[in-house]
Amino acid sequence: MDTGMAAMMEAMHASGYTGNPDVDFLAMMVPHHQGAVDMARLVLQHGRDPATRQLAEEIIAGQTVEIDSMQRRLALLRKDVCVGSPEFPSLGGTRGPQ
Repeated sequence: MDTGMAAMMEAMHASGYTGNPDVDFLAMMVPHHQGAVDMARLVLQHGRDPATRQLAEEIIAGQTVEIDSMQRRLALLRKDVCVGSPEFPSLGGTRGPQ
């Protein structure tokens, strides 16, 4: 877990800062969420508690969708084609019950 955390922290800061808080936020959140996925995969490999394993599976499913959404939005922001656009790529219902 420590190795994964160190890699996540390095990846979060690797792109540096652009001065655009939206771009900087998303650029840091993608590796942050990927770190959660990586740790959840470790639990699936080594964990024994069924409830914790179920939570790890849910984290992988939810975070994977969010990573994809953040990457797509980040690409649009970096191209400057969506500034001021309120649309956000669908999160596929990962925000919990309505």
